[in-house]
Amino acid sequence: MSLTLDLSGQLAVVTGGTRGVGAGIARAFLRAGAEVVICARRPPDSPVTAAGRSARFHPLDLREPDAVRAFFDRLAAAYGRLDCLVNNAGGTPYRLLGQTDADRHARVVALNLLAPLTASLAAYEVMRQQPAGGSVLMIGSVSGTRPSPGTAAYGAAKAGLENLARSMAVEWAPRVRVNTLVLGMVRTELSALHYGDEAGIAAVGATVPAGRLAEPAEIGDACVFLASDRAAYVTGASLLVHGGGERPAFLDAATVNQPTVNHSNVNHSTAFREAAAETPSIADTEAPKEN
Repeated sequence: MSLTLDLSGQLAVVTGGTRGVGAGIARAFLRAGAEVVICARRPPDSPVTAAGRSARFHPLDLREPDAVRAFFDRLAAAYGRLDCLVNNAGGTPYRLLGQTDADRHARVVALNLLAPLTASLAAYEVMRQQPAGGSVLMIGSVSGTRPSPGTAAYGAAKAGLENLARSMAVEWAPRVRVNTLVLGMVRTELSALHYGDEAGIAAVGATVPAGRLAEPAEIGDACVFLASDRAAYVTGASLLVHGGGERPAFLDAATVNQPTVNHSNVNHSTAFREAAAETPSIADTEAPKEN
């Protein structure tokens, strides 16, 4: 039996959907037949298109609650519905905890935790009045499940986002489903900034059991599934989309029980150092980490 995911007639909003992972998610919803609205502070360099259709862009700073509420009110008036919100926007600069004060770290938490909360609350006001309800998806990160040196506030925010989604799922059931995708490293147009040339990207990809970084389209396909009726009984869940995670570094440091394939020349520290799991499109004001 084929698995057909048809979202024709539905409306999906993807925050930070202008590039990277967010654009990949928007394209997946377009291919599934949904109407797609993307929002970010700046427009995309080129239209986000797929299957001969385009996502509609609306400028929005998710850190401004009044603007966010007005945005969803306008959507409800224009489209008469809202079926899925994907909280993708986020980001952080690389900065060790002791290199700045708590206020700077708080701004990272505000962008990656409070902004999705604000958007979700506004979307819920629309979805809860619909007979079919709706779906909220959080784009989480492996940074929220393991130490995140250099981007500790980001990791803490992503951990909080996953917990927030579970609480939303309970409070908003059964009308609105809420789930999290926990992403590992994704290959985007900005990967070279963090992993280097093709050799560096390949070396980082080799630290993942799947042998490579994810593609934005693969993240998008997972989002479409969770937004579809095929996932009607899935809520409060965390879907790991990380290619198997990361091979523990201690296994390669040991002098016994080594596999036939020698992983010792792979730079595992790079994978642990790179904290952001997705490509943010609404960035912190200070040199955002884009991965």
